[in-house]
Amino acid sequence: MTKKNLPIEQLKKEDLSNIKMIIFDVDGVLVPRGTKIKQNGEMIEFNIKKIPSELIDQIKKLYQLGFHINISSGRGLYMLQNMFRDILPYVSLTFENGSATWHKGKIIQHINSFEQLAELNSKLTEIKHKNIKGFEPKELIITIHCHDRVEEIENTSKKYDQLYCLWNGEAYDFGIKETQTKGEGIKQLRAHLGFDKDNTLAIGDNYNDIELLNEAGLAISADKTRLEGDYCVPLNEDKLPAHYLMEQILKVMNHIE
Repeated sequence: MTKKNLPIEQLKKEDLSNIKMIIFDVDGVLVPRGTKIKQNGEMIEFNIKKIPSELIDQIKKLYQLGFHINISSGRGLYMLQNMFRDILPYVSLTFENGSATWHKGKIIQHINSFEQLAELNSKLTEIKHKNIKGFEPKELIITIHCHDRVEEIENTSKKYDQLYCLWNGEAYDFGIKETQTKGEGIKQLRAHLGFDKDNTLAIGDNYNDIELLNEAGLAISADKTRLEGDYCVPLNEDKLPAHYLMEQILKVMNHIE
């Protein structure tokens, strides 16, 4: 299907006939964009956002309808478990841009990137710049939050051909090209669950979600200025994008006018 960014209100029940798994990006989809982080030497302070209660209710309803609910994020597992503690029995968590998945209390690790990232991490920690806010705690990728782009960071990363450097508007992510993406993480989870591509629906809003939407049988854009999807949700602050999507799914699945 050619991606057309059709309004989410046009999503029909027949579009969902093969869907078994619904995948949500986090920032900008389940919670507002933006991370408050402050690093002072070895001390790091950052806020942990919580999923709104109305989205918790919607996720539980989708789970009761038989959908597998996956949350896919660049964030670390510890933070995701705190953010979504109220719905952990109903979801799996794919963390650090597809590096691994937490499912029913077990870790399915898709890739080991310690050796490839060790030298780059050492070089990046030596960079001092007023725009750098801090390193977000991660195990398998590197994330540096910045007020704005930092040329020295980008130039340093260019020396490592096997790694990607992705600027998402508030932070840099570093990981292994092609194999350490949200799309690859979902491919691995699909294989574990026995699902096909056509069985998956995914919603994302940022550049690190491109591979995720490409690996979904049904792609939903939460920001059509950045991503193309089969459908898109409105760009406004009245409701979070996940709310619009789940509202429409529940409407068509339950025949609510």
